Amino acid sequence: MTKLRHILTVAAMAMTVPLAAMAADEKVGISMPEKITARWVADGENMVKQFQEAGYQTDLQYANDDIPAQLSQIENMITTGAKVLVIAALDGTTLSNALENAKAADIKVIAYDRLIRDTPNVDYYATFDNFKVGVMQGTSLVEGLKERFPDQKPWNVELFGGSPDDNNAYFFYDGAMSVLQPLIDAGDIVVPSGQTGLDKVGTLRWDAATAQSRMDNILSANYGDKQVHGVLSANDGLARGIISSVKGVGYGSGDLKMPIITGQDAEIPGIKAIIDGEQYSTVFKDTRELAKVTVGMVNAMLEGKEPEVNDTKTYDNGQKVVPSFLLEPVAVTAANWKEVLVDSGYYTEDQLK
Repeated sequence: MTKLRHILTVAAMAMTVPLAAMAADEKVGISMPEKITARWVADGENMVKQFQEAGYQTDLQYANDDIPAQLSQIENMITTGAKVLVIAALDGTTLSNALENAKAADIKVIAYDRLIRDTPNVDYYATFDNFKVGVMQGTSLVEGLKERFPDQKPWNVELFGGSPDDNNAYFFYDGAMSVLQPLIDAGDIVVPSGQTGLDKVGTLRWDAATAQSRMDNILSANYGDKQVHGVLSANDGLARGIISSVKGVGYGSGDLKMPIITGQDAEIPGIKAIIDGEQYSTVFKDTRELAKVTVGMVNAMLEGKEPEVNDTKTYDNGQKVVPSFLLEPVAVTAANWKEVLVDSGYYTEDQLK
């Protein structure tokens, strides 16, 4: 038995050494849109950590919200020998030529959290259930309105969507409106600004300053004798701009309660705002798990296997339906932030003080 165990151990070592050596020779290019937003920093760090633990070389680049810079970085990854590109696109419609070059070089492409559009040269998509993210935002907004303003129907609500060049923004908005539109139709919610539809409420580049300026204008033009009860905010960055705007005109002081404000990404400032009662909710998307799925896709492709997917119908990029793996988001409020974020090891409690 001892001799057999020794033979099996030697055989296992002989099998793992070539696999590790193979991975060590392979480079993964990782293209992230910017590093101002904490979540993209976390995405990049988690992927580098997990790819390197799996034996890959990594080339992580941030485009600093500059589309030409992202194109140049991707082209450089192609020419310097990346075997796989993992791309969170700044603008999902601008990469067709670069990905044609990747295809010609037999480089696999994974769209990471943002769908790359208008090209057949995307192999897989790793993301969260983006429609469900929106549903969670809409649901938490309504729950917060019932909790904070139970006797003040109709509720005055304003809508702030994500960047129109980010395909996810449409899923977030549509998911939220699947909850809110019936209440609007019933007269329980009104939008005093009249601004609905992502073409009107989208926020280019997810810019917090743009959101703050728009909220300032909405308040001055539509809320002279009204109170805003809720704001659908597509992420925590926009929420920060909205919070600054409403606090600037007195919300959160005296008898003027803070409106219910949603978010996404569970950024540290967003969680602190939830703890302080200025933001009502966010949606947590565990970047550790998304990185794990992405590494698994790369492993499978480079071994000539089919990566695991769980959606082959939803994400049509205009050229093909991209096989996708959708992870589950988690709604976070003052009631569960510690359990979801601290107990899971994503943050320490000191980080959120």
